[in-house]
Amino acid sequence: MQMSVFLEHLAFAFCLALVSALGVALMIRFPILDHPDARKAHRRPTPKGGGVGVVLAFMLGMTVLYGLADFARLAEPQFLGVILAGFAMALVALADDVKDFRFLVKLGAQFGAALVAVASGLVLTRLALPGLGVVELGWLGVPLTLFWILGCTNAVNFMDGSDALVGGVMFLASAALCAVALSQGAWFVYAASLFLAAGFLGFLPFNLPPARIFMGDVGSQFAGFMMAVLAVAAARFDAQQVSVLIVPLLIFSLLFDALFTLVRRAMAGRSVSRPHRTHLYQMAVRSGLSPARVALLHAVFTLFHAGLVAAFFQLTPSQKPLVLLPALAVQVAWAVVVLGRMRRAGLTFQEPSAG
Repeated sequence: MQMSVFLEHLAFAFCLALVSALGVALMIRFPILDHPDARKAHRRPTPKGGGVGVVLAFMLGMTVLYGLADFARLAEPQFLGVILAGFAMALVALADDVKDFRFLVKLGAQFGAALVAVASGLVLTRLALPGLGVVELGWLGVPLTLFWILGCTNAVNFMDGSDALVGGVMFLASAALCAVALSQGAWFVYAASLFLAAGFLGFLPFNLPPARIFMGDVGSQFAGFMMAVLAVAAARFDAQQVSVLIVPLLIFSLLFDALFTLVRRAMAGRSVSRPHRTHLYQMAVRSGLSPARVALLHAVFTLFHAGLVAAFFQLTPSQKPLVLLPALAVQVAWAVVVLGRMRRAGLTFQEPSAG
């Protein structure tokens, strides 16, 4: 890509960031208030729904892309179906921010959006595994893809409970994915991740601690869904489709915390969908770390993961999955640190009562 064209793309992304910021400002001016309770960290009513800015910026970018830039399109059904499904899910999530739907309602909207993505052709068909080589997934490709999209969507949603944490990770992960896609000539992934990064760039200044507005389900569910879909699209970077690991690696700190917490709560016989304050990042804040430091640590994790992605392309297909091991080691170390801080502070995973 010529430098002049790339600079034009950056200028357009900056305009989208301004659109995002305007959307966030409007949500502050006409707020959907998130009231504090025993399972939330904030102590005063705070606007939520700031993810509206991210969605607006992304959808505007995609509209321009669809109208003007044939080079970045997927096949027509895939492009239109996935984007419209993500937008519809965001609308349901925005209604959830207002009405507070039951988890099954939210899951139904997510499942519908995931089905549209799979039906439009975004399905994993093969993977390269250490010691096994390339494995054809066959009929397992559809349920595996659905599971990934739903899992990623909810992991990002569950992790959005501390100022600038998810917003910072998503901005850095989107920017890194944009750079990778540019190097691979994957124009749709390049454009979509650029628009996501622009949306979060406009949102983040309002979400820095102490946050003036929260992202809300409209932003976290939309971001999780789009990153999940882009992971499947990124699988096309190589014939073995092992490149599907790029996005999970970039947001690994979110996925690890969400999975750690889900497994721990399931083993303790607790509801995995009920709101709580016992994620690792929440326990870190409760043990005395400021939200700003926790967000900064997760930003550092994401930069480390971006470095691992750079190394990823230097490995053979059978070696590439092993790049997850350093990321796993760092997250296990972080969990040990948090558990140590909890012990010194006299904290347990016992959940506060709803009062």
